[in-house]
Amino acid sequence: MKFIHRLGYYLGGFALGLLLLLFFLNGKDASCDYGPNARTVKNINSKPLFYADKASTFISTHTLDSLTITNLIKFGNVDFSQSKTKIDSCKVYHIENIYKERNMTLKVKNCDSIATLLDIKYTNI
Repeated sequence: MKFIHRLGYYLGGFALGLLLLLFFLNGKDASCDYGPNARTVKNINSKPLFYADKASTFISTHTLDSLTITNLIKFGNVDFSQSKTKIDSCKVYHIENIYKERNMTLKVKNCDSIATLLDIKYTNI
């Protein structure tokens, strides 16, 4: 069999496989979150988020809304060197992000069923 025929069969099967995958995975919430940062942020976002008093004061002072806070967590970078991940009960994560060209740090306590925003502040890095 000539190379061009083998290539044609290969590309045809590959295209058919892609179409089947698109058909079966269409509409499903499939994601590929394999990195530690992505898994941590996905775990935090899958739970209801509560605000501590200190965080609520900062949010009301700087007129932030819950969607902004959710996006800061969702698109932020977890600083594992400052986070307390060795705790058995509830881990505390430091998430860094930029909002309106200013660096922000969020401290989130991640428990089994809820996540609590403990502190949010602007940082000068």
